[in-house]
Amino acid sequence: MTDQQSSLIASGSFDQIQVERAISEVRSGRPVLVTSQHGALIAANVEGLDPASAARLELLAEGRARLLLAAPRLRRLGLERTEPGAVALPKVDLKRISALAIDVDARIDAPVAGLQGADDAALELARIALVLPAIVTFPVTEEAAFAQALLSVSDVAIGQYRAAEAHLHMIARAPVPLEGAPDSEFVIFRGGEGLRDQVAVIIGKPDLGAPVTVRLHSACLTGDLFGSLKCDCGDQLRHTARFMAENGGGVLLYLDQEGRGNGISNKIRAYKLQAQGFDTYDADEVLGFDHDQRGFHFAALMLKQLGVTIVRVMTNNPIKIAALEDAGLVVDADQRIQGRLTDQNIRYLASKRDRAGHFLDVMDNVPPAHGGAKD
Repeated sequence: MTDQQSSLIASGSFDQIQVERAISEVRSGRPVLVTSQHGALIAANVEGLDPASAARLELLAEGRARLLLAAPRLRRLGLERTEPGAVALPKVDLKRISALAIDVDARIDAPVAGLQGADDAALELARIALVLPAIVTFPVTEEAAFAQALLSVSDVAIGQYRAAEAHLHMIARAPVPLEGAPDSEFVIFRGGEGLRDQVAVIIGKPDLGAPVTVRLHSACLTGDLFGSLKCDCGDQLRHTARFMAENGGGVLLYLDQEGRGNGISNKIRAYKLQAQGFDTYDADEVLGFDHDQRGFHFAALMLKQLGVTIVRVMTNNPIKIAALEDAGLVVDADQRIQGRLTDQNIRYLASKRDRAGHFLDVMDNVPPAHGGAKD
């Protein structure tokens, strides 16, 4: 064990451990207790509700339950909102909750109040757990929650959890020859949100004293592995590896941020909405997500631990360039990495160009994407 790892263990935070446990509870469909200086509340993600659990929550809530919804979802329900809000639930009615949380054609059916107490933390916990940002909550005494054997986590711990990425550390590395890039090494880092493993692929022998060619590539199971025609991710991944192998090497960061940080389950939900006519960003908004949930500060930490300080970034996304600069890296240059146009991905790419400002030269002759909810 390295001195760095020993230090991390010695300084391990109980609060961080509780958040990790709470993530597991939320993803397992079980409610948790979220505490704050204003009191405590039981928080249950809507994905985990069934008739039996809803009945138990209704009994405990005594008419005080509320449904917390993110601002993008409230906008889809017909409100002009930039902040999340809460809808009263006199009854924990699964049909109504489902309609408000995810139904495409639903509209708001009651006044929406602002969040209070630990509400913000409960929604943040859902985001970190990669579940729908829709939470049933109600106030409760800690004694009553203890009787239900619920895991307890503080709003402060949840709010500070994302800072855990500073503890990202290298845990393994080995040569892995790739097609088109046989001189490659995989370096695995662990830490950050969910203690997920992040991968740096060092291709060739890049000169760390000069600008290093770098790509930040968010994992895309459908495109990278299965060759989905709905995106250009697989093309970008393979083209990057070949380019680096043929041009002095580089570092390809393969980041566990599926679906622009929403997780694979929500990505597939969004794909279903896209099949119904929504573009990629509108589909995410229907589910309650902003246009991009990702952060890239931890990617900069990976590069720094590898000794990379000056980079040439292969990207079409201006947000990635700004994120590396904000993290203290010097961006010497940036270059585009284009994939194929297909009948299935042309609207997706047009949406990224028109709504997120991606640099897509391959789309120069493609007209603007349709705006609004559907075609």
